[in-house]
Amino acid sequence: MQLRSGRSTKVRRDAVHHPVFARCYARFSVAAETRAGMAEVRRGLLGGLSGRVIEVGAGNGLNFAHYPGTVSEVVAIEPERGLRALAVEAALRAQVPVDVVPGAAEALPVKSEAFDAAVLSLVLCSVRDVPRALAELRRVLRPGGEVRFFEHGRGGGRVMRLTQRALDRTVWPPLVGGCHVARDPVGALRRAGFELGPYRRTLMPDKGPALPTSYCVTGTAWRPPGDAAADGS
Repeated sequence: MQLRSGRSTKVRRDAVHHPVFARCYARFSVAAETRAGMAEVRRGLLGGLSGRVIEVGAGNGLNFAHYPGTVSEVVAIEPERGLRALAVEAALRAQVPVDVVPGAAEALPVKSEAFDAAVLSLVLCSVRDVPRALAELRRVLRPGGEVRFFEHGRGGGRVMRLTQRALDRTVWPPLVGGCHVARDPVGALRRAGFELGPYRRTLMPDKGPALPTSYCVTGTAWRPPGDAAADGS
């Protein structure tokens, strides 16, 4: 794996530290693979990818089992120590080479234009600086490189959106590892200079009452083929 040099991109080995949330998330996410249909979502998200892939915010590595054999290497960035340890275990079971690396989305420790594709899976809700994180993603993708994203964010009617904003300003981020429920991932990708492809909005879970975290979007974006060199530092 090629690491990016330069003082501006150095981050603490544990840039994020949420041990209680990490343990809860690990248990919940494994259960959601079958109960909430997340395994099927992951297969659809990653199908057809090829070449070198960077996954930002890999969590406990549940995506790794679903990368197709056309992927030559996955570099998985995960800042939280407990989740990163679980991701390392998942990498050992993967059918494609996976290198799990500490780092933050806002300062990816890899060289520019080093990847053919990138994966964002339930990560933009919790990064501290979304524009900077997406500028970094644009930097490390080659021109024409593809982004696959599955994110949750704002949705529903007026009352639900007011509820989401109120949660983001008060109890939700401290309780849930920095997560925000009122962000707009599609708008953020567009503002960061990515070309949006097809995307689909869904509710997760699709049965029962809609929760502030239920409004999800899955889709594809690209770094424009003629894009000039980007630098997110």
